[in-house]
Amino acid sequence: QVQLVESGGGLAQAGGSLRLSCTASGRTFSNTAMGWFRQAPEKAREFLAAISWSDGSTSYADSVKGRFTISRVVINNTAYLQMNSLNPEDTAVYYCARSPSMNSLRVGVSDYWGQGTQVTVSS
Repeated sequence: QVQLVESGGGLAQAGGSLRLSCTASGRTFSNTAMGWFRQAPEKAREFLAAISWSDGSTSYADSVKGRFTISRVVINNTAYLQMNSLNPEDTAVYYCARSPSMNSLRVGVSDYWGQGTQVTVSS
């Protein structure tokens, strides 16, 4: 079993920044990928970014490319999502997820999900 715990959500003003963290515990493997998703009220879950745990390669959705940055610290089993230039449309519950591959994450397939953290951006 793998547990994923997100933190770092909260309230931000438009134009501001937040950094989300996702720490994995339990059975962790090096040959995996972690990613971030979000879900706004009455909207489908949206893929945002993914990172390969082994080599740190990354992938982003067009909607956040250039504003959001995914990173990881392997020794801490933690992935991060740095979010800059936030706008009210970024308001959502943000989830981290783990998957055997980045391709799986890009299409929303994951074997483990975190509980989510709320991000609210005011105008």
